[in-house]
Amino acid sequence: MTLDMQWPFADPPETAVFTLDRILDGETPVLLVTHDEEDGSWQFLDGEHVFEEDARVVSLGEIVQFDSTLMDLADLPLGGFAWRSGPADPWTRGEGEPPVVLDPQGA
Repeated sequence: MTLDMQWPFADPPETAVFTLDRILDGETPVLLVTHDEEDGSWQFLDGEHVFEEDARVVSLGEIVQFDSTLMDLADLPLGGFAWRSGPADPWTRGEGEPPVVLDPQGA
């Protein structure tokens, strides 16, 4: 993301968000994004089981630079989630708790 682009998220780029070390290491792509209704926190996950020791905190600006397709989710409402089958697939959106098994054809 270049500095001359308009920031599309309501949260500023320095907002702390949660992701996984295996995503940051390039082992898995972001396939699940949640925007928590209670505290507004963002999670950028791979859809696999998450252990606490796998979690990493980065800024929203950093994760968007890591995967620019996340800009498509800037308007994801509080309590919303989005998922996709692969990094080249379109995002599918839902509200509430994400299902255990994510099916892009209709969770």
